[in-house]
Amino acid sequence: MIIILFVLVLWYGGLFFQSFFLHRYAAHQVFTMSKPVERLTFILTWIFQGSSYLSAYGYGIMHRMHHAYTDTEQDPHSPSYDANVFAMMWKTKTIYQDINQQRIAVDERFTKNVPQWKSFDAFASSRFSRLLWMALYVVVFAVFATAWWQWLLLPVTFLMAPIHGVIINWFGHIYGYVNFKMKNTSKNLFRFDFLMMGEGYHNNHHKHASRANFGVNWYEIDVTYVIIKILNALGIIKLKAVPVKK
Repeated sequence: MIIILFVLVLWYGGLFFQSFFLHRYAAHQVFTMSKPVERLTFILTWIFQGSSYLSAYGYGIMHRMHHAYTDTEQDPHSPSYDANVFAMMWKTKTIYQDINQQRIAVDERFTKNVPQWKSFDAFASSRFSRLLWMALYVVVFAVFATAWWQWLLLPVTFLMAPIHGVIINWFGHIYGYVNFKMKNTSKNLFRFDFLMMGEGYHNNHHKHASRANFGVNWYEIDVTYVIIKILNALGIIKLKAVPVKK
């Protein structure tokens, strides 16, 4: 049970900071936060994503490009232009690293106000940091695993963030239902998104990209948005008022 709980904490903890910080804050800036809170969130993202830590700078820019070029050849990740899920993942990784290490020129509209903490990202994204987290995960499994099959979950802990990404970027453009007909293949994966904390409402998000709440229908409960509302009420962050376009 301890191993299952450990994996669930990494799954939902890492997913929350990917959705809350990297996606809704870095890429779309649907709320604001003070610089100290931003720096703390960088650190918490590293703690919960661990060996699969993603930079807010690289993620934020790449995601903006995804919205600008959805399902075209310029899309950083699209099932429409990648032969299989592994080809898409490799392409995404390459583009992300090129952006994050500033090896390619990026249009200014994609970089505007994207949070960046170069020194911390250099450490958190380093091979040393990733191997340190992987070693820690192995120790946890060695101490607490009670059945052989639990070790099958170890690779999931190593690659948590890419797994989160591929669920939305691949499956969220192939399977599911559509609330809004658009010129892209985005779909909502779940009626109630218990697995991806609101990220599964991908079709809704492509329709209302600047909306903090990814749910539209009453049954589409966006758990990340619920937490955002609580943090806003506590004054930790400040939600921006954005009217929903019909």
